[in-house]
Amino acid sequence: MSKITAAITGVAGYVPEHIVTNAELEKLVNTSDEWIMSRTGIKERRRIQKGWAASDMAAAAVRDLLVKTKTDACEIDLMICATVTGDMKFPDTATLTCHKIGANNAFGYDLAAACSGFLFALQTGAQFIMAGTYKKVVVVGVDVMSTITDYTDRTTCILFGDGCGAVMLEPNTEGLGVQDAILRSDGGGANWLHMKAGGSLHPPSHETVDKKMHYLFQEGRPVFKAAVNGMSSTMKALMERNQLTINDISWITPHQANKRIISAVADFSGAPMEKIMVNIHKYGNTTAGTIPICLWEYEPQLKKGDNVILTAFGGGFTWGSLLLKWAY
Repeated sequence: MSKITAAITGVAGYVPEHIVTNAELEKLVNTSDEWIMSRTGIKERRRIQKGWAASDMAAAAVRDLLVKTKTDACEIDLMICATVTGDMKFPDTATLTCHKIGANNAFGYDLAAACSGFLFALQTGAQFIMAGTYKKVVVVGVDVMSTITDYTDRTTCILFGDGCGAVMLEPNTEGLGVQDAILRSDGGGANWLHMKAGGSLHPPSHETVDKKMHYLFQEGRPVFKAAVNGMSSTMKALMERNQLTINDISWITPHQANKRIISAVADFSGAPMEKIMVNIHKYGNTTAGTIPICLWEYEPQLKKGDNVILTAFGGGFTWGSLLLKWAY
């Protein structure tokens, strides 16, 4: 009997229509297009429309995914949603998304690993396929970062945007799909990248709101250093474990956190920028959404059998790399 792997059989995405330009941010904080571009590579980012939440973006992306893969919503067995900005504390955004698209036979749950969330969710979903438990697993990466961004803080408000990407995972017996992954976490990193309030440590109160504790906090320099090291080291270890060199890799899909981080990861891996998927200039950092949105945009350039490495780094800290063979 052939070994079952979990292959991506389709990818889709959704980004809001509202574009927030650097010129618009210049009116809010002391910054400039030149300053933002030189430090982050971001030209614009998207902001969700009024009255929408994470599940609305997820539903839009998954509906497109179902059309592309010729799948009925009732065929979905499981949906895993990577997000740190879900609609509510509960129910999970995955559950709400399943309801909105009519996935009445599926169960769903959320996974929170910040910017590494999509990688963690993809590897988790792949296990259900490889074990033979399910046939169709949808993995979503979605975040509404505009809801937890302080637009009076010029160091963070320039970075983040809203967006969503989704993939379909199905069984494969050709050796395509998810091959291997190295995933890591270190709670000590919470000192440098976190959101102080909203959980059981600091429940919402007038005090937490007044002190702006419901916005994300980031200390740039230690995060930059840890991100480059974490993404580069897991990519290197992953290639060595699978007896691959950079010449064997068709594409690298890095988390879109900062153009300088992306360039540094490319330098450390020895990969030419022509192999690096980059769209941070258009969307900024959409957290769990960046990697699937990249796959969605670069889908026309991907070929069956391509070796693709996905790599990410997120708050708290979380990081890792995943190797897959493109399946179509």
